[in-house]
Amino acid sequence: MATIIMKNIKLTVLLLLITTVTFAQESPRKEAKGTIGEVAVTIDYGAPSVKGRTIWGGLEKYGKVWRAGANENTTITFDKEVKIGDTVVSAGKYGFFMIPNEHKNWTLILTTKNDAWGAFSYNKDEDVLRINIAPKFVDENREVLTYIVKEKGIKLAWGKLRIMMPVK
Repeated sequence: MATIIMKNIKLTVLLLLITTVTFAQESPRKEAKGTIGEVAVTIDYGAPSVKGRTIWGGLEKYGKVWRAGANENTTITFDKEVKIGDTVVSAGKYGFFMIPNEHKNWTLILTTKNDAWGAFSYNKDEDVLRINIAPKFVDENREVLTYIVKEKGIKLAWGKLRIMMPVK
């Protein structure tokens, strides 16, 4: 009987620890869902906050691959084939990366690698899509990284950045 009670206590402590770590993340996991035409789109990402930091050119370096979120890679799932720019992208789940640039368009990347941590294992050979998009900077600060599925694509807003990946 005492052994069963001790096992239950250990299991309870373990579950409390896991719950605490999961819900106390600095950059919690979020999910954005919507449809573009008849295509269901899901974006799964870690949502960091600005916290008074310089994001572009500071925390996230210009010219370097960024995982487009925090912690585990950001992923984008399409339930049907889509067209992004001139590229047809099959239904599936993709890793989403970006390369921010100071004085030119930013590069948005979809890759077959959708289960990595950060951009450490990013490999250009696994790219499905690279598209250059002009970033837009606005006066309004978006404290927490946010993705929104819109009628014509996927919008990212963080800090004063707004960028839209056109999806058909």
